[in-house]
Amino acid sequence: MTGSKSTGADDMGGADTIRKAREVLDVEIGGLTAARDRIGDAFVRAVDILHDCTGKVIVTGVGKSGLVCHKIAATLASTGTPSFFLHAAEASHGDLGMIMRDDVVLAVSNSGESEEVLKMLPLIKRWGLKLIAMTGNPRSALALSADVVLDAGVPEEACPLGLSPTASTTAALAMGDAIAVVLLERRGFKTEDFLLRHPGGALGRRLLLRTGDLMHRGEEIPLVSGDTPLRDVLLEITSKRLGVTGVVDAGSALVGIITDGDLRRCLASSDGKTDMLDCKAAELMTRDPKTIGGDALAAEAVALMEKFSITSLFIKADGSERPQGIIHLHDLLKAGIV
Repeated sequence: MTGSKSTGADDMGGADTIRKAREVLDVEIGGLTAARDRIGDAFVRAVDILHDCTGKVIVTGVGKSGLVCHKIAATLASTGTPSFFLHAAEASHGDLGMIMRDDVVLAVSNSGESEEVLKMLPLIKRWGLKLIAMTGNPRSALALSADVVLDAGVPEEACPLGLSPTASTTAALAMGDAIAVVLLERRGFKTEDFLLRHPGGALGRRLLLRTGDLMHRGEEIPLVSGDTPLRDVLLEITSKRLGVTGVVDAGSALVGIITDGDLRRCLASSDGKTDMLDCKAAELMTRDPKTIGGDALAAEAVALMEKFSITSLFIKADGSERPQGIIHLHDLLKAGIV
């Protein structure tokens, strides 16, 4: 009726909305904690089977579990474990042909009684494939048929009706991440391996670029000798516009670094009796500056800058003390690395 006031659930205010949202997250956290506390020997056996698999890991499920399977398969594939998702409902309509005798099947079903998943069991058993079940019901038909059972059950769902999968799908998703990360470390999976699987987008840019691709080189490198007076050091730092200059010895080896901050501190500490502009670079420089190789990933340069709270790194070729370039934090920002 026009002009009537809403009642019941429609009257939920801001405070009630926040309270309910936090309750949902508390239930989800409780489900994750329960799943974490049950990780033990079964998890180790499952990882052993997946690590030793000479074929592919087939991750299968239906419904909301199927969506979780998509994510698990994608994460495994991107971190060094060949894997793909097989929709259990499509399996009996020809997609079972995707499975080969060297594969391992990871079936995800909270109830463990999904009809579509259970229909796959005869072929899995006939071919002698290893079956890992991730389920919230360790006594289900799926669990009883599996070589290893990962108990991903949760005390309750966040849905007040107890019908929509919420905490259970979160727990299964997190269990899949745990498997992928443990396998990643066991395989010795490196950044370069990850790069080969992620050549596109911002992530690809972050991983593809090397310091040598972004560095200033040649006349753009700010350098002075150890006997250069402060007045000329100031000119070099100002003209090269990187807020720093390297100090090299007679053999052009990098022996120190002077930043604009060093200059300010030096001038601020002057007693006024000495003409600071006549001081030599060797007297002001910080020795043994941090450097990085030209083949290092640009992301490694960012990590090094963050670790030592610096904004620039000189780049040296392997086996040489001569600087071949310099990279500044601004270069990394422009390239989208930071």
